Amino acid sequence: MPYAAITYRMKPGHEDEIAEIFAGFQRVDRPDFAGDDGDAAGKLLGTGVFIKDDVLVRVIHYEGDFAAIGRHMAAQKGVHILETKLAPYLAEPRTVDTTTPAGFAEHFRESTMRTIAQLTVDTHPAEAGRS
Repeated sequence: MPYAAITYRMKPGHEDEIAEIFAGFQRVDRPDFAGDDGDAAGKLLGTGVFIKDDVLVRVIHYEGDFAAIGRHMAAQKGVHILETKLAPYLAEPRTVDTTTPAGFAEHFRESTMRTIAQLTVDTHPAEAGRS
């Protein structure tokens, strides 16, 4: 099951305020999400948020179609509340309007980090020989 990471450039020195914002985050209404056709497209398995100085990273553990996650998140009220609360702490203002589903989905795509490696117990050489 893959992971994705979303980056945020923040103003340094506000780690505690940003931690408080995420502490009050309203989770998505459901972990399952649909594709453009309305059929099941995957499931959010977990999220972790990390901050160090001016870099905040949100790691998403999921299964299914990653593009559909952005659309699913764009429809979540809690995501838009979070974006509004984070805005004063961003190092640079957003170049797209993340209050709209289309703008949020675009931001989601553009801020996704490039995947270098994803290693799981399923891909470990010791496990592969046991099949």
